[in-house]
Amino acid sequence: MPYYTKEQIAQAREMDLLTYLRLHDPGELVHVSGNEYCTREHDSLKISNGKWNWWSRGFGGQSALDYLVKVKGIPFIEAMGMILDTEGKSPSFFDGQKQKRPIKTAEKRLLLPQKSSSNDQIIRYLTDRGIDREVIDSCIREGFLYESLPYHSCIFVGYDHKHVPRYACFRATGPEKIMGDAAGSDKRYAFRIERAGSTIHIFESAIDLLSFATIMKQRTGQWRAEPMVSLGGVYASKGGTHQMKLPVALTKALDFHEDVDTIALHLDADFAGRNAAASIADQLQPYYRIRNEPPPIGKDCNDYLQHLRHRGERIMGGKVYDRTPG
Repeated sequence: MPYYTKEQIAQAREMDLLTYLRLHDPGELVHVSGNEYCTREHDSLKISNGKWNWWSRGFGGQSALDYLVKVKGIPFIEAMGMILDTEGKSPSFFDGQKQKRPIKTAEKRLLLPQKSSSNDQIIRYLTDRGIDREVIDSCIREGFLYESLPYHSCIFVGYDHKHVPRYACFRATGPEKIMGDAAGSDKRYAFRIERAGSTIHIFESAIDLLSFATIMKQRTGQWRAEPMVSLGGVYASKGGTHQMKLPVALTKALDFHEDVDTIALHLDADFAGRNAAASIADQLQPYYRIRNEPPPIGKDCNDYLQHLRHRGERIMGGKVYDRTPG
């Protein structure tokens, strides 16, 4: 069982409920008026001015931690893990040699946002960003993608090997750039498209993955010939690339795909993306062939897809990305 210091508990208590729900479970928020909200599950639980009160039960609080424990009935240790995002994190599977180690991690309780009866808004949003309609429809049909209520966000779902949802991230379809992970998400099972293959393609976000899939369809007529995995974001390490832990979504995918011998990195063309790509290459080159293939134009895969779309180009033959930085 994890142990949390007084400092960690104090840190967790600093997160107010409104911020927590906006970041991790926006589908649970219902705007009442002004700066007052309630939850979809309990309309008598009001949130305003940094505090919350469950009027029908006669108690309230300030922190998201109190809400998870007192209202949702989540055990304190598990609730701490959900807020501090420590559950599901594990040491690197690669430590001087390519071998698999048993990792004990507590299972998270994923809180999926409510589904809308229609997916029209997310289809419009994703097609406007250049994503192929067949790719979108296939993801919706297979349960990897749906539209949430009340904000009509894109919800990208990741599953474990038993096809149980273990991860979900949201992306707003409006003009504001709002994104994040649903409460209880386990990044080991971040959004992915599974297939057998010797090359695995790695992306920072679900939309970048779908953008690459669209480009692959334009180039070859097929968009899911090889496994594709999103990492749910990367961070820029200040201590050098060798000090950055491997993303848990990547290590989990490599654990599952024992036939993989090549890793194609399609991370963002910014400092964080380049740093993460260099770190992954430093740690895994002894065991895998690494192809560093950031987008040749724009910051990310979707920027490059939209560039091609605006020029009316189709990719015919050759590699999807023809320029790899040195």
